[in-house]
Amino acid sequence: MSMPKKVKNHAKEQNSEFVALCAKLEEEMVSMNENEVKEFLQSLGVEESGLEKTIRLSFKELGLINYFTAGVKEVRSWTIKKGSSAPVAAGVIHKDFEKGFIRAETISYDDFIAYKGEAGAKEKGALRIEGKDYIVQDGDVLHFRFNV
Repeated sequence: MSMPKKVKNHAKEQNSEFVALCAKLEEEMVSMNENEVKEFLQSLGVEESGLEKTIRLSFKELGLINYFTAGVKEVRSWTIKKGSSAPVAAGVIHKDFEKGFIRAETISYDDFIAYKGEAGAKEKGALRIEGKDYIVQDGDVLHFRFNV
């Protein structure tokens, strides 16, 4: 049995995850466009790169999620602990946002994409107003209202 299979089997016995990663292949994919990467991975018989899998499983094991803020000049991803409230998520951006939190205007990632942004989501009724007790969901697009 090959070393990767031994390690994979051992990980499975320990109820753990295993990721095979080839730095050379990951390096090659950096210069490819999205379609080329997809075709390349299919030719290898895998669904995602080792790097993507490492990040996904690391987030899962560490109990982390992402939320987004989307402004005119910048769209940004923020990392928080799963189960974090909206004020705590706001505090990751700036402590004043948490301190003076009023509400979070919230759109799911899928709705944000489907309705082509905040204006489209608002027009379709997909924008929600959430208060201090709201637990941020993975992929939420948030706009915080605060006063300090």
